Amino acid sequence: MKPVEIRSRVYSVGAIDWDRRLFDALIPLPDGTSYNSYLIKGSEKIALIDTVDPTMGDVLMHRLSGLGVESIDYIVASHAEQDHSGALPRVIEKYPSARVVATPKCKGMLIDLLLIPEERFITVGDKETLSLGDKTLEFIHAPWVHWPETMLTYLREDRILFPGDLFGSHLATTDLYVRDEGQVYEAAKRYYAEIMMPFRTNIQKHLEKIKDYEIDIIAPSHGPIYDRPEFILEAYHSWVFDEPKNIVVLPYVSMHGSTRKMVEYFVGALAQNGVTVKQFDLTVTDIGKLAMALVDAATVVMGTPTVLVGPHPQVAYAVLLANALRPKLRFISIIGSYGWGGKAVEQLAGMIPNLKVEILEPVLSKGFPKEADLKALDSLASTIAQKHKENHFA
Repeated sequence: MKPVEIRSRVYSVGAIDWDRRLFDALIPLPDGTSYNSYLIKGSEKIALIDTVDPTMGDVLMHRLSGLGVESIDYIVASHAEQDHSGALPRVIEKYPSARVVATPKCKGMLIDLLLIPEERFITVGDKETLSLGDKTLEFIHAPWVHWPETMLTYLREDRILFPGDLFGSHLATTDLYVRDEGQVYEAAKRYYAEIMMPFRTNIQKHLEKIKDYEIDIIAPSHGPIYDRPEFILEAYHSWVFDEPKNIVVLPYVSMHGSTRKMVEYFVGALAQNGVTVKQFDLTVTDIGKLAMALVDAATVVMGTPTVLVGPHPQVAYAVLLANALRPKLRFISIIGSYGWGGKAVEQLAGMIPNLKVEILEPVLSKGFPKEADLKALDSLASTIAQKHKENHFA
């Protein structure tokens, strides 16, 4: 694809990765992704906002050549992670006069990760500006989006915010701008859940920091550009500020049918109490879908059989994931079965130090669930519904 001019002398020069299906050897990418890079031609200087993943370096270089770029003065490094900085060594080799503009922390990380020579850097402070002649870049420090060195860049004259990973979506598409808001909302929420949610309180501060900027376009480092910025700003405001909803997330594993029977009964009991349930069989679940469900949930109930006196390993992984993602959960509980005894409850409870939650009375069945176990599930469902109602979770 050829470079596209998104504003006068502001071009999209990044790369679409249609086939990538796993990020960081961890995160599923069902819709591929893109590595967005932007070239800004001022009347006096030229700046490149980020590079691309090293696997896509040829695409970036081809697109820069297509614009007849013979020199670059500044390469703005929003973030040191290699999907944005990986082609940086190749770009600075091609353009020897270019200086890398970064936060002081980002400079150190790029030296460590990519062995960029120290003399190639210019470090900038929060709210510092850089003139390209008739275009001005303002740098907004935004640490922990989602690494400690990140910053946003605001192009004043064109009112474009280049937020790096913030507001991104892993989505391969030929649409330069958001056209299918439903599709992009889903991709952006998945991206937020998997990557940004652990830093929710930091993002709250950053949203407050940019609220008074006049922004016509948000051009993130992944996914399509927002020419209606309020679409993604409102979504993020909801995800990071809103109270949890009347939702129970129920990840489970069943080895011989006992836990599955409890899960099926419990889902019905919660539904009868007016609680929305999102159920996940962890043997086949896309962890991105599970992460997305955690964004809005008030309660998680883990369903697990007992394996060698502890929880099933896939349930333990789901608990570790929830602890790492730090969603807005308020309550957690466990249901499941055992044969002769175990410590699943104690082990799982010890795996959630990051979650500020109330642990509700678990329901464990010895073998296949019996009438008393089903009544206990009814009681737990009623308790959860009452807790949600008391907290006005709608």
